Amino acid sequence: MDNENRDKKRIDIIKVSATSRTSSVAGAIAGVIREHQHAEVQAIGASAVNQAVKALALAKGYVVDDGYDLICMPEFVDVEIDGKVRTAIRFTVEPR
Repeated sequence: MDNENRDKKRIDIIKVSATSRTSSVAGAIAGVIREHQHAEVQAIGASAVNQAVKALALAKGYVVDDGYDLICMPEFVDVEIDGKVRTAIRFTVEPR
């Protein structure tokens, strides 16, 4: 993947926190999938990852009637927040 395409995909990162509402995050994922056929969901910390996984399960149901069967591929990524490097989990979401 060239840098231009990678940068375009990074625009769609949905950041999830421990207090994020799963239905709202699921709706955001579904909207991005419908528009771009690709989304990235990022979470830092166990509670945030829990909310992200629940939102991914909900989003899968939200888009099934649109003909999408979603898959998620998790990966660890390092992100810089307030000058400190933190490890996040990023889920790449795409139709099968």
